Amino acid sequence: MTELSTGAQANPKVDWLEFESLISHPQIPGLVGNSSALQTVATAIARLSPHKGTVLILGESGTGKEVVAEALHRMGPSSAGPLVKFNCSNLLSGLAESQLFGHVRGAFTDAREAYDGCFRQAHGGTLLLDEVGELPLRMQSKILRAVENLEVQPVGSSETFSLDLRILVATNRDLRTMVAAGEFRADLYYRLDVATIRTPPLRQRLEDTGALAAHFVAHYNRIFGKQVRCISRGALALLGAYEWPGNVRELAHTIERAILLCENDRIVADDFPPELVTEATARIATLRGEWRGPRIRSGSPDAAGDPLAAKTALDDAMKSAITRSLNAARGDCAKAAQSLGISRPAIYRKMARYGLRATSGRGRYGQSDASALRSVTTGDDRE
Repeated sequence: MTELSTGAQANPKVDWLEFESLISHPQIPGLVGNSSALQTVATAIARLSPHKGTVLILGESGTGKEVVAEALHRMGPSSAGPLVKFNCSNLLSGLAESQLFGHVRGAFTDAREAYDGCFRQAHGGTLLLDEVGELPLRMQSKILRAVENLEVQPVGSSETFSLDLRILVATNRDLRTMVAAGEFRADLYYRLDVATIRTPPLRQRLEDTGALAAHFVAHYNRIFGKQVRCISRGALALLGAYEWPGNVRELAHTIERAILLCENDRIVADDFPPELVTEATARIATLRGEWRGPRIRSGSPDAAGDPLAAKTALDDAMKSAITRSLNAARGDCAKAAQSLGISRPAIYRKMARYGLRATSGRGRYGQSDASALRSVTTGDDRE
């Protein structure tokens, strides 16, 4: 490994990786990583981008729906035109039609100048209606007419404008459930759901966390004028073990924080948020059956510290992870053990050790679980 020049003496006992070795070179800019889940998205973009058909982009917040929309536009037949992004949650009561379809001068109080609206602004290019699940019901019929006919009528005008544009829509909401609940028009849903791309949550492609970290390190190095070049293997392992409820956006903010906090050109786990370190450490510990990494202080596996404090921090984190798994499995110990990647006897031992109880859907243990829990010993928690 190339010797690194640092502003502070690096810990010689820590194994380092250069971010340069983690960089991926995606065929589609913005889609960083090599996981099969991401390749499925890339394949869908390649197939759909040449056509002007409407595409519905689904996924949790922070999974990169906007990146997918940008790729569809850039690789599509309207790439020479504008890409206009409009967040439907920003619609203002009384001005929604104007925001979408525009208005003529004098159409209402304060309408001192004519305004095109986002549909006409996107003429010749692509319109992304982001957070389409937030559209008020009263506006959904108007959106349906605009999407179906590709024409709009500005507020206060008798003239109708024909449009040449591609429409993309994105949401983190379950539109089918909203249709069933009467919160989203069925006819609009079926008009928008011509072709669908689902952006996977980061927890389903954790193998991409190293490449994403390298991507964001390069980005924030440019912004902050820093030269961060390395990450400890322990810190990288935490990135790959954490489940990222905030998805790629949360990872980006985590790297931004680390870039600002690190004292030299190296990132260690102490540069991450404490809650991330605690939860990722717990997951590593439960998957391995026992923690075999360095001693920790305040949940950080990169810092040498008091063994008793380390054990307490790890125990708390492991107890939390097991509790979440049992709750998610509704008290089914076998399912909880499977989700943690450990054996059923192992989860019994851990439950006994931490004084945990799990109830089934009927409000009590299954008989086999209860018997097993009574018979376990608490002296040995190894897998």
